[in-house]
Amino acid sequence: MIPVRAAATQVLAQILRQQGSLSSLLPAMSVKIAEQDRPLLQQLCFGVCRYYPQLQAYTSLLLDKPLRAKDSDVQALLLLGLYQLIHTRIPDHAAIGETVEVTRDIKKAWATKLVNGVLRQFQRDQQTLGEKLASDRAFSSNHPDWLEGMLRKSWPQQTDSLLAANNEHPPFTLRLNTRHMSRDDYLAQLRALDIAAGATPFSPYGITLVQACDPRSLPGFAQGLISVQDEAAQLSGDLLQLAPGLRVLDACCAPGGKTGHLLEIEPRMKVTAMDVEERRLQRVRDNLGRLGVTADIRCGDGTRPEAWWDGEPYDRILLDAPCSATGIIRRHPDIKVLRTPEEIARLAQLQGQLLDSLWPLLKPGGILLYATCSVMPRENTRVVEAFIQRQPEARCDTLDVPWGLLQPCGRQLLPQPEGHDGFYYARLRKSL
Repeated sequence: MIPVRAAATQVLAQILRQQGSLSSLLPAMSVKIAEQDRPLLQQLCFGVCRYYPQLQAYTSLLLDKPLRAKDSDVQALLLLGLYQLIHTRIPDHAAIGETVEVTRDIKKAWATKLVNGVLRQFQRDQQTLGEKLASDRAFSSNHPDWLEGMLRKSWPQQTDSLLAANNEHPPFTLRLNTRHMSRDDYLAQLRALDIAAGATPFSPYGITLVQACDPRSLPGFAQGLISVQDEAAQLSGDLLQLAPGLRVLDACCAPGGKTGHLLEIEPRMKVTAMDVEERRLQRVRDNLGRLGVTADIRCGDGTRPEAWWDGEPYDRILLDAPCSATGIIRRHPDIKVLRTPEEIARLAQLQGQLLDSLWPLLKPGGILLYATCSVMPRENTRVVEAFIQRQPEARCDTLDVPWGLLQPCGRQLLPQPEGHDGFYYARLRKSL
């Protein structure tokens, strides 16, 4: 078994080298450590990524010169040690001692003195270091410079609350299958079990727990009564105006949360669930199986429908497009390490291509719901505005809803403290 801090160092070093994400790396690493250490592994890896801009600012001050690229594991160790000293209840002596010991596990004994010296200097000089960094934008906002600047330009009035929400731990929200039980009845069940929870304000299916837990321990999970899904993501089902017998395409469907929700709302539809990655489609099958619903699951590229489409048009299309995920940073804090401004430009181009390719698959009078978990207008309203300019038979509905900020096309939800994630929706209707 690998010691937990050595395991965390390996995961973080790969992220620093842009060789994976928390979602891809943690599951494989978790099986290599003792079961009782797995919660700590997750806490350490998520915590370092959540506070990466601040921790990186500290290391830049504390090091005489930057570490070489091949020493990303030593850099990860420094970040790991600082995170424990600042943000955990681990005693300082244990945080430093156990972190220094990892230099031997990674066969870099030369770094023992360096890691020990940096962490002990931080202990002594934390206040002075913080004062020196007070004017540093990345340090103050705990976001990379480029990202903080882009958010401030896009949302000048909401920037401070948006940054604060990104730095928080996310709420734990469930989606209830209200065909089988009312929300009031399920909340009563939770109260009887002394589980504190409340109804979400915008989704009629949502329940947020005060304290996160293993969903498998909750009543009805195994039977498909509830699923874990943020409130913002739950809004797509009702926006699609579903009805029995409709033919529906859920493009970019993995891991299947929205597919399952569509079929919970209206099980008498013919749903095609498509994603470009075959390995991710197993998650879709597993999720739909637990919910007791079925869909036609296909592996395909949304920009090349000729390879998988049967030629029969759809009444509804849900395009949950690949995006920067800047609306769910608090759930995926490694975005602060991995994302670049160049990626946003590339994603906006792909989003436009997906709209152009999937639009011909929609029946006249049909609805295409464009969605992202991004807060960047460049990926959202601007993509849709440009598409409408190219496609005269498309018009964007004005959404009569109590949530989000009105955009030239669609509505933008920004992440809320203890509330929903950041999300964007635009409902496009094809003229008859």
